[in-house]
Amino acid sequence: MATERTLSIIKPDATRRNLTGAINERFEIRGLKIVAQKRIHLTLGQAQKFYQIHKERAFYDDLCKYMTSGPVVVQVLEGEQAITENRSIMGATNPANADEGTIRKDFGESVEANSVHGS
Repeated sequence: MATERTLSIIKPDATRRNLTGAINERFEIRGLKIVAQKRIHLTLGQAQKFYQIHKERAFYDDLCKYMTSGPVVVQVLEGEQAITENRSIMGATNPANADEGTIRKDFGESVEANSVHGS
């Protein structure tokens, strides 16, 4: 198996509820290392550039507004098959459809405010 690195963002809904530690614990318990981490407040321009792939979709403006509504924690996760493992830990985008025990099932408030982003 290959050691990989992947981007993870703890979203404003989770930072607002002080869930950063609980979310990071999920990654670490499953063997992912947090090799870089920074708490930032995205500008609208940064959010628009990051989510540019969704620019033509109806939710784009709301997503950018949401991602700039409060601080986020951007981080790099590292581990064996980190990309696949991160997706498994996060769960489905819609918390209602996510498996029990995933971050989005346990902490997500909605499809948009689902606590984490992973690349």
